[in-house]
Amino acid sequence: MSKRGAGGRGKGERLDTMATLQAANEELRAKLTEIQIELQQEKNKVSRLEREKSQELKAEHHRAAVAVTELRTKLHEEKQKELALTRETLLRQHEMELMRVIKIKDGEIQRLNGLVLTLRDGSTDKVRSALLGEVEEARRSWEAERCRFQHEILELRGAKRNAEEALTSAQQACQARAAELRSAHHQHQEELNRTKRDCEREIRRLMDEIKLKDRAVSVLDKALGLQAGHAHRLQLQTQAAEQQIAALRDAQRAGLNHPTLNPNPNNAPHISQEDRDTRRFQLKIAELSAVIRKLEDRNALLSEERNELLKRLREAESQFLPLLDKNKRLSRKNEELALALRRLDNKLRFVTQENLEMVTMVTSDSNTPYSVSVKLQGLEMEFLRLQVLEQQHIIDDLSKVPILLIQFNSTFYGYDEEASVDSDGSSLSFHTDRTPDTEPDEVCVREEAELRYRQLTQEYQALQRAYALLAETSGGNYDAEKEIKTRDAFALSVSQDLKWVEEKQALYRRNQELVEKVRQMEGEELRLKNDIQDVKDQNELLEFRILELEERERRSPAINFQQLHFPKGLSPLQVYCEAEGVTVSTSELFSKQKGYLDEELDYRKQSMDQAHKRILELEAMLFEALQQEEESRIEGLKMEGRLSESLTEGEREELRRAMDQWKRTVMCELRERDAQILRERMELLQLTQQRNKELEEFIEAQKRQIKELEEKFLFLFLFFSLAFILWS
Repeated sequence: MSKRGAGGRGKGERLDTMATLQAANEELRAKLTEIQIELQQEKNKVSRLEREKSQELKAEHHRAAVAVTELRTKLHEEKQKELALTRETLLRQHEMELMRVIKIKDGEIQRLNGLVLTLRDGSTDKVRSALLGEVEEARRSWEAERCRFQHEILELRGAKRNAEEALTSAQQACQARAAELRSAHHQHQEELNRTKRDCEREIRRLMDEIKLKDRAVSVLDKALGLQAGHAHRLQLQTQAAEQQIAALRDAQRAGLNHPTLNPNPNNAPHISQEDRDTRRFQLKIAELSAVIRKLEDRNALLSEERNELLKRLREAESQFLPLLDKNKRLSRKNEELALALRRLDNKLRFVTQENLEMVTMVTSDSNTPYSVSVKLQGLEMEFLRLQVLEQQHIIDDLSKVPILLIQFNSTFYGYDEEASVDSDGSSLSFHTDRTPDTEPDEVCVREEAELRYRQLTQEYQALQRAYALLAETSGGNYDAEKEIKTRDAFALSVSQDLKWVEEKQALYRRNQELVEKVRQMEGEELRLKNDIQDVKDQNELLEFRILELEERERRSPAINFQQLHFPKGLSPLQVYCEAEGVTVSTSELFSKQKGYLDEELDYRKQSMDQAHKRILELEAMLFEALQQEEESRIEGLKMEGRLSESLTEGEREELRRAMDQWKRTVMCELRERDAQILRERMELLQLTQQRNKELEEFIEAQKRQIKELEEKFLFLFLFFSLAFILWS
């Protein structure tokens, strides 16, 4: 009875310990679920904070863009108002000049009518005296008109100087305003960068906290697995002890059923049979304990494989981190490029505005009647200069003809003077040559050249007389060669100005292309971030699925595993894959993927470096061009005037449209190329994910196969145990 009481107490204590262990396991599971819920909440908070920060940054950028557009519209309105005022003043001046000319013409008509009447009424003497008086009056009026025109010329020159001073002051004010806007833009960009850095720092801190919590969860998971294994071991031990107790009770009951009053010689064989049964049961218990140890070893191997898979998952996640860092660095470089492009855009806008102002100034100067007369005289002078230039070319050509004739005479007799000095047979050829001195073709050519030369000398003398008359009429010394040289220099300067304008337009197009490329890269970067976030979410879902499967395995009943021997250096998964015909290993796949990603990143880095060098070169070219423009502005506003005369509004619009079209085409090409690169990268990622899924499916198939083998082993074990019991 005491033994039964002790057995009952031991059984009660075991039940209590099992209950406490199960309660502890439930508490740990509850804590684990709470920690997982908190982790998910923290991740949701982090994603929400990231979305809020991105929305705030977009709003700030939108506000800055709106402010810049408002400033641009204000500047455009101010320029339009100034142009309207200048147009109105020029129209008023033109109307006043027309009225004055009309009054002068009316006075002339009245005077001529009076002369006609006097000619009809008076005699010739009266007419002669009247004509002489009119001539004197005309001379006086012409002199007064000339003085008045000279005074107006001086006034116009003073007005031109004032306009130039106002133009320089307006340019300085525009430059100061542009500098203020540039500084405000820089401050805004610095604030944006500061906010981005703060957001990144906060995100990193939250990610560190998440990693710490994940580590704590893994530690708790390991502790829970150890406790579950210990509980399972205790349960097996209790079952074995209960089986032993049941066997002993059966033996005691069998001994009590036989009467002890009639001792028989068969008693000793019964005792020996019981001893053999106990020994057999002990051997069976030892075999079961060995099987339990083998199952524990198998469980340890499976846990090691699971840890290895988790380690690979963490390595895959760690490979994404440098990609994120490189994306951040690329975004910073893109922002710097955008700033440089905005600076270049502002500079080009200022240059185009100055050119437009100079065009308006030149057109306003050309509207005056004095400028019209000056233009007519300039056209006449240009026509005469062209004639003189043609005659000089003809004279030069004819002056070359006698030289050619002399050379022809020297080489006509069959030897060259230079060759005769060097050769030994020259004297022989000289004595043996019997050709005549002259030929009819040579005589004809010489006569034609002399006639043409005489004609040209006569034309040249006539042109000299025309030059003298032109110099007398122009009121100064006139040098045709000097005028031609100045004309050539003017044409050369105009061609240089056109080249400069083309270079500036090419710079502007290149800057716009870079701006579009930066925007495209920002969009691709956001898309990549979203893809990486999706991959992270998928990894988290896989981790939760793994945890659920592990929990299901723990809750499932005890399974007897069959000990399988594998060669060294090979896991069961690799053996199964080799048996199925799969030769690709995960390490080789990861190394290939890493090599592809490294090559892609090196290519992107090299392209970004080349773009940065090109931008620096363009900035240097623009700076040099601006310095040249400032030097020409210091010397005088000649270059600007020439440039404004050479380019009209229609030509500028055509150039701008061509520049925009080229920019769109280049940006489309860049967009397609970047999209192709990103598609290739996403295909690589999808291939790796697909390979991971295939490996997981292989693992699941192996687990199912192991479960089937365990069920078969359990069935065989039960069958043989029942057969052994029945046989015994």
